[in-house]
Amino acid sequence: MTVAAHPVTTDAGAAPDTAGLRAVAARCAERTEQERRLPAEVVEALGAAGFARHLVPARWGGTEGSFRALLDAVAEVGESCASTAWNAAVHAILGRMVSHLPEQGLREIWGEGPDELFAGSIAPAGEVTEVDGGHRLSGRWPFASGVDHASWTLLGAMAPGPEYRFFMVPRAHYRILDSWTNVGLGGTGSNSVLLDDVFVPGHLSYPQAALMAGAAAGQAACRRVPFKLVNGLTFVAPVLGAARGALRSSAARLAVKTEINGGAARANPAVQTALARAGAEIDAAQLLLERAAAVADGGAAGALERARAPRDFAFAAELLGAAVDRLFRIGGARSQTTSDPVQRAWRDVNCAAGHAVLQFGSVAGVFTTHLMDGVHQDV
Repeated sequence: MTVAAHPVTTDAGAAPDTAGLRAVAARCAERTEQERRLPAEVVEALGAAGFARHLVPARWGGTEGSFRALLDAVAEVGESCASTAWNAAVHAILGRMVSHLPEQGLREIWGEGPDELFAGSIAPAGEVTEVDGGHRLSGRWPFASGVDHASWTLLGAMAPGPEYRFFMVPRAHYRILDSWTNVGLGGTGSNSVLLDDVFVPGHLSYPQAALMAGAAAGQAACRRVPFKLVNGLTFVAPVLGAARGALRSSAARLAVKTEINGGAARANPAVQTALARAGAEIDAAQLLLERAAAVADGGAAGALERARAPRDFAFAAELLGAAVDRLFRIGGARSQTTSDPVQRAWRDVNCAAGHAVLQFGSVAGVFTTHLMDGVHQDV
């Protein structure tokens, strides 16, 4: 049966509706961490907010929204719960990634609507055998955030050739392993999936090179840009929100705190300096991320932008990590209680900043090579 694409007119500035999700995420933040996955009511609110459809092509009913709108929405949710924001960002970017599947695959996945929630474990893992009509997959793929409530999971693997490919696998064809017990982002449910000789047809697979290159000219800006320009935004946007939430919580507590000497904490120059520096670090990180999102939304970028975006994502993560470290220390013992939002943000931010795409050392070489080559040519 042929299912028609959805004729939807979209607004590139449209953003996920975060109001309901923020409230539910804040109310369930401790429970989310304790259960190590998003509770059902958070998943429901996340689906209703529209993150899954944000980068889905309009012809399938998606929003084809902007990366700036996504950055703002994810950060807003991150102020309430970084784990919820992390999953929201992952579900959104997977809509961008899945859009590279062949037409038959897109019809199978989005033919009835654009709001399916996807998980992903895209670093190459497992074993792949090429067979008639597709491939067979076996093995274990880790760190599939939100996999417990996802209906499909996108898996990365090295196919014969060798060729780095992605494979879209429906929930019925893999087993979820309860493996996520992290010190930070504890509620993301980033469990592992296990496949045992699963057949994936050709229309549910595509080469990684297609994703990295971006879509052809004429496509929406959110799918046209090379993936390097936006990949890190997925992982640092929740960090921005968590740091902003920590600053707000710290300021509220310190505004009324009485210190051991009987003085007001708000009059202490050390407190004032810590809050001011943390605020400046958070603002600086946000400005870097807003510039990167604006470049991506332009739909085209040169060599400088391709080298600069990963650098800026990693540096923003460092700035945000410094900010929450500062807030955690100035808060004293009260910031260290297990239910305190500042310590939770501190753990979440430092965990997220350890993601491979946010490691400054791994992206510095590309930028400095571009910089030195350009200077050399000008001499």
